[in-house]
Amino acid sequence: MADSEPIRRTDFRVFRKIPTRWLDNDVYGHVNNVVYYSYFDTAVTGHLVDTGALDYRNAPVIGIVVETKCSFLKELAFPDVVEAGLRIAKLGNSSVRYEIGLFREGDPEPAAFGYFIHVYVDRENRRPVRIPDRVRAIMAPLVV
Repeated sequence: MADSEPIRRTDFRVFRKIPTRWLDNDVYGHVNNVVYYSYFDTAVTGHLVDTGALDYRNAPVIGIVVETKCSFLKELAFPDVVEAGLRIAKLGNSSVRYEIGLFREGDPEPAAFGYFIHVYVDRENRRPVRIPDRVRAIMAPLVV
């Protein structure tokens, strides 16, 4: 994440629309900061499920979040629709760093930008394993 370069919609490979909910707002009238992380999780997990990269009920290998960060740039509030842009900044042997831009619907500038790192582990023993080739092939088009 380069602090000197502006984040643009065109920097992202895929988008997911996420409607805000009334309960997402806090007493200050905007989406609470912790909810932004749920939008990150929805963007990443939704993409993995939609593309067949994740069977969260049965897969022997799963991604566990080990690190996340969010920079808040603009307020979001109900009834905004969030367009969550997704890209992959690094695809390693057992880990992947997703970068997510949260945009108010139609806004060219992000309301938030951050990342989400998954380490792939064996479901049973929770030890790191290589990202399965089938999953890696699905991730490859998102790499920037």
